[in-house]
Order: sequence, then structure tokens, then C-alpha cells
Amino acid sequence: MHLAHSPDHQVLIIAHRGASAYYPENTMIAFRKAVEMKADMLELDIQLSRDGIPVIFHDDTLERCTGQIGKISDYALAELKEMDAGSWKSPDFTGEQIPALEEVLEFAKNKITVNIEIKPGSDSNGIAQKALRLVKDYKMEHYVLFSSFDPEILIRLRTLSDTIPIALLYEKNNHRDRNVFDFISKYEINAFNCSRWSIKKSWIKKLKRKHIPVLIYTVNSRWQMKKFIKQGITGIFTNKPDLLRSQLVVFNKAKQDK
Repeated sequence: MHLAHSPDHQVLIIAHRGASAYYPENTMIAFRKAVEMKADMLELDIQLSRDGIPVIFHDDTLERCTGQIGKISDYALAELKEMDAGSWKSPDFTGEQIPALEEVLEFAKNKITVNIEIKPGSDSNGIAQKALRLVKDYKMEHYVLFSSFDPEILIRLRTLSDTIPIALLYEKNNHRDRNVFDFISKYEINAFNCSRWSIKKSWIKKLKRKHIPVLIYTVNSRWQMKKFIKQGITGIFTNKPDLLRSQLVVFNKAKQDK
């Protein structure tokens, strides 16, 4: 798995739904701007359209980001492309479309790594297999990280591929009865994507010993960024990749001045 950070910092900058603090989330402009901000990875969410095409969208319903009624699965890709997924953020982004996963992979290839999140309980429609097929078509198997809160989806991905990188998305309220380390070992999990509220320092140390990257979500304030940078985590999901980058510059300069 290619989880390389930029040479001038030691923590991965992961653009959560793109540079979503400033641009409409999960749209091409948000992804393009994240690359311009020198993020190391894009994070995005996938769902299937009515005609079975993986598209990028977070919510269960379309209303918040498009003003439309219903779910992604109620519409074919061509119909989704007619929706305005930008003006909810600002009139400046009117006409931004809902991207297909294929569009993002084509854009990201040879530019940036991609974290593809699959929603819990969504694989009955074969979304994992379809997304994996696209990743293979673009020869990006080593430049993606599939993640999910749903262990069954991760198990499905592992049965589809022995080598595709997968991450357990963890939040303590969703995984109260699960032994994290047993699951990671049993299903050959390649990364641990953990809520900032749920992470424990002892876990970071133990996962480091096991060479499992620890990626923390979603961190948008300076003081929280500083805290996690000091703890030595592998990467931080943020809506503000430019702010995280500036904090890493400050942190590295302070280390050099000591």
C-alpha cells in the first residue's frame, strides 16, 4: 500500500471529502483543490446509482447537498448528473455535479492516493466488487485504501482480493463489543481509521509495533492537529488540508530549531 507523505512533513494530509471546508464536499472541485493544497490522500464515500454505477456521495438522502428528494439509488447516473451538487455551499459553485467513482480515479491516477469509504450494509448490491473492478481497471490497487465501519464489507473485500488495502473505520459507539486487535489480525487489516474521540495512546503504540498505520478523523482545529501530530499518528483526515499543512510546517520548524 502506497501511504507516502510529502517529503517536507511526516503526517499524511487526508482531504476529507476533498477540501470540503471551502468547496462542496465530494465534488471534483473539492478534489482538485485538495491536490492543489498538496494533500497526500483524498477521502470519499461511494454509493450505487439506480443503474449500478458507483458514484461519490455521503448522505443517505440527496436533500442536503442537492435539494432533491430520495436516495442516490433512486436515480440513474445520467439523472444524478443533472442535479446541482454545489450551490448548497455557495452560489459560486452552482452546477457542480455528483462525480462517478471512475471520474475520480481517472483524475487521481499518478497524482494522489484515494480512501474509498463504503457505507455499512450497502454491499447487497455488489458495490464492493464493482468499485474494486474499477480500481483494477485503472491499475490503482496500490494507490487506494478501502474503508468501512461494517466488518462484513471488509471481509467481503478481503475475499475478493488478498492484496487490496483495507481499513477498519472505528468509532467506539459502533464497535462496543469488538476486540479491535483480534479483528485487525484475523482479516489482515492494513490501516486503522479511528475517530478522534475514540483513539487511545496505548492503541497508537501497539498498532505502531504491528506496523498498522493509524489515521485519525475528522480534525479541523489547530490545537487538535497539534495534539495528534505530537502523538505521532500516521495521518489526519481534515476538511482543511491547507491548515493541516501549515501546522506541520510549524511543527517541523520547531523541531529543527531545538
